[in-house]
Amino acid sequence: MENIRRILVISRMTQYCRKAIHSGVSLARKYDAELQVLHLVSNPTAMKAVNAPGLFPEEDYKNYPNIQREAKEELDKVIKQEIKDGFPIKELISDHDPVNEIVRVVEEGAIDLIVMLAHEEGRLEHALFGREKDAIIRRMPCSILLVKSEPGPVNW
Repeated sequence: MENIRRILVISRMTQYCRKAIHSGVSLARKYDAELQVLHLVSNPTAMKAVNAPGLFPEEDYKNYPNIQREAKEELDKVIKQEIKDGFPIKELISDHDPVNEIVRVVEEGAIDLIVMLAHEEGRLEHALFGREKDAIIRRMPCSILLVKSEPGPVNW
């Protein structure tokens, strides 16, 4: 791991991403590496309309943008504190296809290491992102660190 110069943290803008960001910051400090955080914005309404109508209660779809906004605010506090303490972090936000967007950022930024959560955060996130981790792992030209931070039990 001595050749790590650029690290990318993948954030789904959920409260659980905080641990991945902390891990990315810690590694970047240890290896004196550049750090980028890519916030991936998802639209569960589109999934509902196209892929899975009726899969979740209507309330889950309606509340998801608010949950993401609140999580982004919480993550911003963590990132702003690191920047205030003198550690530079570049933030990116994208609502494009997550796998293609990650590949693009990795290739354009010559990323050496990706840091991301090892699990989906809840049932809606599982439906939105469940297959993406496999695709990300297969397509990445760099190493990936999966951060384990299990959330509480999900009520199916």
